[in-house]
Amino acid sequence: MSIIPAQCRAARALVGMGQGTLAGKAGLPLNDIVEFETGRTPPANNLAAIRTALESAGVIFIDENDDGGPGVRLSKTYAQKRQPPWSPTGPNGRQTHVPVSSRPPKRRE
Repeated sequence: MSIIPAQCRAARALVGMGQGTLAGKAGLPLNDIVEFETGRTPPANNLAAIRTALESAGVIFIDENDDGGPGVRLSKTYAQKRQPPWSPTGPNGRQTHVPVSSRPPKRRE
């Protein structure tokens, strides 16, 4: 399956990856990533390298189907490893507690 520029941009955003990092992980010049994301179709081997680098980072590419256009999502393993800071559980799955002071903050004068 091929990927489109919008999928590449969305995939990078999901895993917090910059264009330079993607270029390094895909073994391509930065200019190839920039040009692809602005609409130029790269050679098939470069496109495969981009896709592989993003999949290795935890992205799943979704083909266009009857329900909608092509898209991206995070893999379950990525989601389990990277719990958001607001998650009630820590990386080991246990409940985390943040100490809360019972005193109001001191006022500065």
